[in-house]
Amino acid sequence: MAAEWFFSGASELSCGTCFFCCDVWRHEKRGCNCNPFLGRRAEWRTRTADPRITNALLYQLSQFGKPSAKVWQNLETAKLLGAFFASKRTFFYFCASLEQKLRMKKKILLVLFSVAAVALVGVGVLSAMLLQHRVVLPSAAMEEGACIYIDADDDVDSVRAKSALGWRFDWYARLMDFRPRTGRYVVDDGMRSLDLYRRLRNGQQSPVQLVVPSVRTLDRLASRLSAQLMLDSAQLASAFCDTTFTAEYGYSVATLPALFVPNTYEVYWNIGLSALMRRMVQENARFWDGGRRAKAEAIGLSPVEVSTLASIVDEETANDGEKPMIAGLYLNRLRRGMLLQADPTVKFAQGDFALRRILYSHLDVDNPYNTYRYAGLPPGPIRIPSVAGLDAVLNAVSHPYIYMCAKEDFSGTHNFAVTLSEHMRNARRYARALNERGIK
Repeated sequence: MAAEWFFSGASELSCGTCFFCCDVWRHEKRGCNCNPFLGRRAEWRTRTADPRITNALLYQLSQFGKPSAKVWQNLETAKLLGAFFASKRTFFYFCASLEQKLRMKKKILLVLFSVAAVALVGVGVLSAMLLQHRVVLPSAAMEEGACIYIDADDDVDSVRAKSALGWRFDWYARLMDFRPRTGRYVVDDGMRSLDLYRRLRNGQQSPVQLVVPSVRTLDRLASRLSAQLMLDSAQLASAFCDTTFTAEYGYSVATLPALFVPNTYEVYWNIGLSALMRRMVQENARFWDGGRRAKAEAIGLSPVEVSTLASIVDEETANDGEKPMIAGLYLNRLRRGMLLQADPTVKFAQGDFALRRILYSHLDVDNPYNTYRYAGLPPGPIRIPSVAGLDAVLNAVSHPYIYMCAKEDFSGTHNFAVTLSEHMRNARRYARALNERGIK
């Protein structure tokens, strides 16, 4: 079909004269629209034995391209080309055009290859900067432990600033959407920037070691807990004074200090208030289920009462070795129905733990925590009792002492007495030491 088209359309596609002149310059100057390589194709057919080769040659020359190897190698085609390019000018023009096109193609390929190579290098460099870049921490941060804290007020911009990933954070965010997740995230020395971004994006936070301290007031407890958690100290302090809130966990505002068992607990930095309280209830139950509840029952006290007495013992001395002795003394007074007359309860009733000398005027305060006026244990612990104080009450030393007074050497220990007269002698020695030091 292609051969028939070429031959039947030859007279229509050419002017019929260009083939004979074979002068491309004159052909173009005359303004002829025909292709000089298409002229008189019917004449060419008689100069070759194989019309298929003629058709192939005409088609390829009409496209100003390079003929195939099969056409060039054909002897009859070579004769046809010799006749066709009778004019040297036409032959050289054709070769020059073909060479120019080949050079142009080479240039285009070279440019494309260069652009592709630069693009590949750029992609490689960008990939290395994004995927292989590692977070480098200063030596001080390595010693202290570098962490990123994301709270409820943080947004994408603030997290970007805290992460110090800079423009890499923006690129990662384009590839993986980012939504801030609260938590404490540890930044390991030498970790990849991409790994840090994924840790922040997926909420892979690290737990904190929450220290529940033995402090004197719930306000101080709220402050200490807030310093270690995302919780606000004002929110904690308000909840600890809310009777409805404390009742949810089986305590009153007065007995709430008995809930907290001083220890170190592993929790997440963004733990909520309710979750924290539930955890404290679980830890309290675990503490009392280890045989301590049976010991409390043996001395006729509930866990809350043990905590209350332990808080007084903790305030009386910092010497853990003496605490079982003091606990035994107060248990003796409780069993005899005597007033505890514990000076720390007077300080608590006065709201002044800094008092170094209890005067008779201090004993008149009308407060249920004043054990000089109210019998039995106070309404609740006067501080968060320590584990040593709790165990001291549960393992109190059995002895006959019912009086004690601080030693005059200010060692933090006490002189114990069975009788009031002996106690008064101890008290006079201590008072004299206070006067000598000018303590009023």
